[in-house]
Amino acid sequence: MGCGISVAIMENVKLEYIWLDGYQPEPNMRGKTTIITVEDALNVKLEDCSEWSFDGSSTQQAEGDTSDCILKPVSIYSDSARHNGYVVLCEVLDSEGNIHPSNTRSTWDDDEDMWIAFEQEFFLMKFGKPLGFPKKGEPAPQGPYYCSVGADIAQGREIIEEHLDICLDAGIGITGVNAEVAIGQWEFQCFAKGAKQACDDLWAARYFLCRTAEAHGLSIEFHPKPVKGDWNGSGMHANFSNSEIREAGDQEIIEAICEKFRPVHDEHIAVYGSHNNQRLTGKHETQSIDTFSYGVSDRGASIRIPLATVINGWKGYLEDRRPASNADPYKIGGRILETLRS
Repeated sequence: MGCGISVAIMENVKLEYIWLDGYQPEPNMRGKTTIITVEDALNVKLEDCSEWSFDGSSTQQAEGDTSDCILKPVSIYSDSARHNGYVVLCEVLDSEGNIHPSNTRSTWDDDEDMWIAFEQEFFLMKFGKPLGFPKKGEPAPQGPYYCSVGADIAQGREIIEEHLDICLDAGIGITGVNAEVAIGQWEFQCFAKGAKQACDDLWAARYFLCRTAEAHGLSIEFHPKPVKGDWNGSGMHANFSNSEIREAGDQEIIEAICEKFRPVHDEHIAVYGSHNNQRLTGKHETQSIDTFSYGVSDRGASIRIPLATVINGWKGYLEDRRPASNADPYKIGGRILETLRS
């Protein structure tokens, strides 16, 4: 007969801590793994993840004589590509526990009433060229590649599908994917209720994307105009709403909200990604970088009022089409919130 004493079976769990480094004008993602031992590997919580240090002198976040920086966990995601794996998104603190200057997440107060859906465009790259580009010259002009089907024009679908499944398993609010207008160019959409949650999810989705491409011998290019010439650039349209936008019910209210963005256009452009002038030219479904405009169903405007918002009685969301694909979503979310609060 047993004595009634149970022994907990402990399991090893891999925690991949990821953070943003101090490089400018846009940060890079960094990551390193630690192993913890828990009773339930399928139910690891954020509170199970302790703070951890790293060498900031190797990431442009500290000097060599005081090189320790601290990783403060802020979001956790299951990682179905690794057995008993999780990804832990972190803010960066300095060696004294203060907010690090590179920590753009901490520069603004969150708002759970703010809903954001990012449309992240990017190129799959191999040997310095978009996947599908010939060794010499260029492929056929853009046109057949958007939402395409077929191995000759939809390059890299297996990577996109793998990334989609990993993000869904992680609990990230991926709402769709599609091939974009240039060969080797793709997009995924990422939505969350709550401004910081939307930005956290986008950074985690970017991490999973880069790692998935790495496993296939490819890289991800977030530059807004990596292919010069008559090709669309890559953007990261920010679809946003708050209660006022979702419940407006009046054209004048929606247009007044759009007008809030006009006098601070330059402030938005300043944090909407480097090299964005190469993309925002007034061509290829963009407005010129030095001009602000808005309009119903106008993909050549700075802010598009979606037709669905109008049909729904002027209730819905707005689409800021200015952010570049390489922009920091924390800066985008913070700047949009500041304008809406003005």
